[in-house]
Amino acid sequence: MRKGVSRRSLLAGAALSGIWRPWRVRAAPVPRAGDLLFAEIPPATSGITWVHENAMSAERNLPESLGPGCAFLDYDNDGWMDIYLVNSGPCDFYTPKKPLRNALYKNNRDGTFTDVTEKAGVAAGTSFGMGVAAGDYDNDGYPDLFVTAYGRCILYHNNGDGTFTDMTGKAGLAVPGWTTSAVWFDYDNDGRLDLFVCSFVVFKSDLECGVNKFGQRYYCIPRLYKPTHSFLFHNNGDGTFTDVTHGTAIERAMGKGLGVVATDINNDGWMDLYVANDTVQDFLFVNRGNNKWEEISLLAEVAYSENGRARSGMGVDAADINGDGWEDLFVANINDEGFSLYTNNKDETFFDAAHKHGIAEDTRMLSGWGLKFFDYDNDGLTDLILANGHPDDSVESEYGSRVKYLEPLLLYHQEKGLLRNVTAEAGPVFAKPLAARGLAVGDYDNDGFIDVLVGNNGRAPMLLHNVCGSGNHWLGVKLVGVNCNRDAVGARLTWSAGGVKRTRLKNNGGSFMSSHDPREVMGLGTAQKIDWLEIKWPLPSGKVQRFTSLPVDRYVTIMEGKPALE
Repeated sequence: MRKGVSRRSLLAGAALSGIWRPWRVRAAPVPRAGDLLFAEIPPATSGITWVHENAMSAERNLPESLGPGCAFLDYDNDGWMDIYLVNSGPCDFYTPKKPLRNALYKNNRDGTFTDVTEKAGVAAGTSFGMGVAAGDYDNDGYPDLFVTAYGRCILYHNNGDGTFTDMTGKAGLAVPGWTTSAVWFDYDNDGRLDLFVCSFVVFKSDLECGVNKFGQRYYCIPRLYKPTHSFLFHNNGDGTFTDVTHGTAIERAMGKGLGVVATDINNDGWMDLYVANDTVQDFLFVNRGNNKWEEISLLAEVAYSENGRARSGMGVDAADINGDGWEDLFVANINDEGFSLYTNNKDETFFDAAHKHGIAEDTRMLSGWGLKFFDYDNDGLTDLILANGHPDDSVESEYGSRVKYLEPLLLYHQEKGLLRNVTAEAGPVFAKPLAARGLAVGDYDNDGFIDVLVGNNGRAPMLLHNVCGSGNHWLGVKLVGVNCNRDAVGARLTWSAGGVKRTRLKNNGGSFMSSHDPREVMGLGTAQKIDWLEIKWPLPSGKVQRFTSLPVDRYVTIMEGKPALE
């Protein structure tokens, strides 16, 4: 048994047989005429009353414009997704008039949430918070939290009793400077989650970048600030981490990192990293093993726009959009730059298919942050949601009606190999102007249809309940690694339903400064049973397991190496 993994923790959340355990859920919704796709759940209903404070000032300090990130996670391991929200706080340019804090909301299993922040010990409020990454770094069965910031980052270790302990200094994760997105993944396949942390710019609050026609200062374009390198930390397996950035391509690549996703772009079993940078080229770090990284974004044609210009990369994600078994990439940028959907050519190069799908035209005047590939109607095909909002609240004085500060969400449904813009039929919330930033997806009510959480700059977050009413069937799976990392990041799931075969890689990260429900929901379409499910576990295991006779419209927990239930 691997060090740091107790027998008790291996059995936690699994059936006594160690094979699978269905969670109690509602039946799949029956489609009704006129159903919307998503409904906004107001704070009075959800109980989520926390509001983000962006510290907006006349000086227009750039950190004001970036937050907040958000997360779905099951912090108490009861099978229901809880919510974590990140706030700003005191720093060298801002002293709050009243104490600010992050927020942890416990899922009450009835569509409502209870604020347990103080009891859990995750209020922070000691620096200007940015984003959050959830992952079980010590393989004890409980997700831990890494909170990024302009200022002091925080590693919260989950004690397994509803509380967390700040282990930042002891763990060696007191990352300097201004950090944004982070991702847990196992870069060396030793069975433990390592940590990649995006670093933004060297910020100076005394830099002035002019005023608009009303005499108000602009936010400085990040182009004017010095770039930094991001950080890679190796998990030592004893609760500590070692900075292994030095001497790698990650250290040499000076960027302005805002978004990151861990995925496997060449199907070699080693997780790679795609990083969105603001005003410099985006990075694609390919993992060659033994902490050897090759930055190939230029050769892969994912570094710049089609006309060879650096863009303002913010949100990213990865998924096999066309079902060919290879991971595709997405990056969102600022207005007039266009967003990119990069399809994988299977030779470590990509093709920008954003025009083909209509995304380039739809997003021309928008600025994108959080985003996610997900199958919102469980038809087995990958869909896409985009959260938008311009970073500068005075942008309309410069652009007039062409570009807005507050912008709508966009939703795409995959049909006949193309992503169709279904925003107009998604619900009133999709017509709402937002200063959206972080976005997380997760099934908070365990009905099998994935919901959405949006973090808004200087405003309350939004919880969107999936009410698409497709009637499609599904199987939800919580993977529990034993020899591989417990979160099973890097696992490949292949399934067949109604004779239709589909596959998915369990990536991690993606979106913008946010973290997602770690369970995988596999859409079965109209098929009333799943023919089989095959799981290829990440290295160092690499085991392949095949399951039949699994239930549908249920969540199950599957532990690595356990035989299928007959």
